[in-house]
Amino acid sequence: MTVYTSHSESDTRRIGEKFAGTLRGGEVVLLSGDLGAGKTVFVRGVCGAFGVTGVRSPSFTLINEYESPSGLLIVHADLYRLDPDGVGATGLDEYAGSDGVITFVEWPERWRNPPGDAVRVHFEAVSESEREIMIEGGMSA
Repeated sequence: MTVYTSHSESDTRRIGEKFAGTLRGGEVVLLSGDLGAGKTVFVRGVCGAFGVTGVRSPSFTLINEYESPSGLLIVHADLYRLDPDGVGATGLDEYAGSDGVITFVEWPERWRNPPGDAVRVHFEAVSESEREIMIEGGMSA
């Protein structure tokens, strides 16, 4: 497990950018942590490293798709408003593990069968301005 400490949104974005260097496509990344812990900011950092801008929270759309200039598809899902029975209707299983696709899932505990080889990233608020970001699985960031 790799642990990072973030003191700001820009730190969290930079950690996401660094993490992006470990991704090639086909990965599923499970993002857990309280509301406002920095999950979407982290995804913005990853997307920025791939040349994608305009990343927004998928809280209301459930799934946002972003295509990088190189053709990599980045899928960002938020399962907060769903119960486990509703997750199947999102099509999330179809994205998971597909070549050329990186799938980020917020609130993964609502997904009954996430891939066993998924990378897990947990965000813990240490204080109002400090977060610990713990990355488990996949290549080291």
